[in-house]
Parts: sequence; structure tokens; C-alpha cells
Amino acid sequence: MQRSNPTLNGGASTTAGSIFFDKREVSMNHVNLIGRISTKPRFYEHPSGRRVAQFTLVTQETYIDENEKSRVKKYWHRVAAWGRWVKVLEEFGDVNLQVALEGKLITRFYFRDGVKQFISEVEVNDLVVMS
Repeated sequence: MQRSNPTLNGGASTTAGSIFFDKREVSMNHVNLIGRISTKPRFYEHPSGRRVAQFTLVTQETYIDENEKSRVKKYWHRVAAWGRWVKVLEEFGDVNLQVALEGKLITRFYFRDGVKQFISEVEVNDLVVMS
């Protein structure tokens, strides 16, 4: 069955499986990062019994500034890993370990001294130890 929708591409119609998308139908929460663990993973157990590992991953990019000098910009990402990844991080997770991870960005909140605090972090779906 083919479905026809107007698109932002000159009013052309699309069919299922087309490489052109109507922006109203596309939504994605996907994160890919390659970097180094910059804090020793911390392990917590929730009252439900589920365990989580939390750590910070540092990534970097190199660019040329206006004076034609090479510069490095670093980014720090909060990461949460559940399930089997907790065991992997218990065994291998250490500061400076290079990993590639795939996951999604989540935002959660908690209360501190009666004030609502928000945290955004990457929740791991897949993790590869690279070194």
C-alpha cells in the first residue's frame, strides 16, 4: 500500500520507503559518541534492584582558528548505562578507557532542598571498548 503525502520539497508526493520525508513525520533521539571515560564509573542500585553505572565521557574536536592555529575543543557528556553494560563497566571501565557508544538523550529530574533539578544524559544502548 502506498501512502501519498505533501512534502516541503516543492509539493512533491512521497510513498512509503521514499528517501524524502515530510518533516512532521520524522522524530529521532539518537546519539553516537567516541571518546574517553574521564571519571571512574559510579555504580548504584535502585530500590527495584536495577543497577546503573554513571560516568563522564569526554569527546573532542580539532579545528583551525582565525589565526590558522590548530585548536582542540573538548566536550563532557554525562552517561548512564543499565543492564549488561553495568557488568562490562565494572570489569573494564576505568579512567582514560576509549569507548564508542550509541544511545539516546534523556532528561530526568530530582529535588534538592525543595528545588527541582534537571539532568540531561546519554542512556547507553550499545557500547564498544576500543582500547
